Amino acid sequence: MKLQWKKLILCIAVPLGVGGLSALLTRDGMEVFKTIDKPPLTPPDWVFPVVWSVLYVLMGTASYLVLTSGGEYRPALTVYGLQLAVNFFWSLFFFNLGWYLFSFVWLILLLVLIILTMVKFSRLSGPAALLLLPYLLWAAFAGYLNLGVYLLNR
Repeated sequence: MKLQWKKLILCIAVPLGVGGLSALLTRDGMEVFKTIDKPPLTPPDWVFPVVWSVLYVLMGTASYLVLTSGGEYRPALTVYGLQLAVNFFWSLFFFNLGWYLFSFVWLILLLVLIILTMVKFSRLSGPAALLLLPYLLWAAFAGYLNLGVYLLNR
C-alpha cells in the first residue's frame, strides 16, 4: 500500500488541532492546577504536553490506517470523532470549571469510547487498534489523577 501523505498529514493534524485548541482554552486553568493538591505519581507539568502530543500523533496515524484500510471506515471514524470530542471537553470541565467529580465520570465515558474505538478500528486494522493502546493507558492514569485531585481538594 502506497503512503498517502496528504491524508496522513490531515489525519494527524485533526487530533493535534483538537489538542492544541484544548490547551489554548485551558491555559488559565492550568495555573489553578499548579496550586491544588495532587495525588502521588503526578508527573511534572512538562510531561503532559509531551505525552499528549505523542498520543495525538498516534491517534492520527491510527485513523489514517483505518481511513485507508479499504473497508467501511465511517462507523469507526464516527466513534473516533466522538471520543476526540469527549477528550476535548474533559479538559474544559476539569481545568476551566474545576468540576473534578463530573470530570472523573466524563473520563469513564472517554475510556469506554476509547475501547469502543479500538474495537471498531481492530476490525479494519489491527495496528490501528494497537496504536490507541498507549492512549487508553494514559487516559486510565488520568482517571487515577482526576479522582485523586477530587478526593484531595473537595
